[in-house]
Amino acid sequence: MDIAWTAELRGWVEDSALQHGFSLAGVAPALEADDPLASETGERFTAWVDAGRAGEMEYLKRRDSDGALLRTSARVALPWARSIIVCALNYNSAGPRSIDPTEAGAGWIARYAWLGDAEGRPTDYHDDLLARLRNVEAALRQRVTCQTRCYVDTGPLLERDFAARAGVGWIGKNTCVLNQEHGSWLLLGVIVTSLTVPAEVVLDVAADRCGSCTRCLDACPTGALIAPRQMDASTCIAYLTIEKKGSIPPELRAGMGRQVFGCDICQEVCPWNRKAPVIARHDLQTRKELVNPDLGWLAALDQAGFKELFAGSPLERTKRGRVLRNVAIAMGNSGQREFVPQLEAWAAGEDSALAESAQWSLEQLQAKTSEQL
Repeated sequence: MDIAWTAELRGWVEDSALQHGFSLAGVAPALEADDPLASETGERFTAWVDAGRAGEMEYLKRRDSDGALLRTSARVALPWARSIIVCALNYNSAGPRSIDPTEAGAGWIARYAWLGDAEGRPTDYHDDLLARLRNVEAALRQRVTCQTRCYVDTGPLLERDFAARAGVGWIGKNTCVLNQEHGSWLLLGVIVTSLTVPAEVVLDVAADRCGSCTRCLDACPTGALIAPRQMDASTCIAYLTIEKKGSIPPELRAGMGRQVFGCDICQEVCPWNRKAPVIARHDLQTRKELVNPDLGWLAALDQAGFKELFAGSPLERTKRGRVLRNVAIAMGNSGQREFVPQLEAWAAGEDSALAESAQWSLEQLQAKTSEQL
């Protein structure tokens, strides 16, 4: 016999999520693949993948034996799934924005990657959120008998769609989950469960409050936001600096500006983030050395130095070679001639992607110097 969610159980699990450090939580049904709402989501995602918008992110393209993309419906990959608990953690910091004036030789690391533990040591939000989710999961399974599985960016499902259905927030025009009180500085984790959501339950679906605003679309330097709530991930700076292997297409490099890991621009210009609360907790701290880091300092890190600075952080997974490739491009966009010796050394090196990026940057600096003469 299927066990169903009750109003009391939903309230309890949301309280449990808050007790374990999350900022928001909600429950959404895992609809049948042929349900009209799930079908619409699945068709939209399939069209997005087929159009090449996923770039080289092969994990998004995984299919079942019938050829259906796993992420078109939670029940394609997990037939036992009946509901999704969505938990969101606010990671906003009091630090500056990438769009604020700063030193010309400064790079930018995405805000979520600034996080450290209480002692300021590197931490990866995947590990942090997963530990919190498992605490909630353990408490739930002590309360009711059900099947569960926790995911943080690794599950075969579209977390943002479930976040919207669970009332955590609406999907903004920048494709991020937006909450009226917390803005979009939210990291998502989910617990898939076998608990059913009764048909008569009225879900607290978040209302869309983007209105006529297009600031995020207008601000995207590479034009990755091709329409409201439509992103070509293959041209997104976050994708280019984190996921893209090898060389980055030359026509996108100027738009990358000083970004060396991720990008926050479409969130920083969003009016809903003006009053977003700042995290004030002992277990998550901002590592101040990662805010507007000097490009020369990042370039000088050898493998041991890189590991010491980023072991256990999201940058560790991207690896030093790709980060240096991004640093090289940021140097070219900086207009600073002081970076020429480093770029020349990289251009003569054995790492082909780094060498090619460094050569491009040298040409950019030379062109800017010629314009000034």
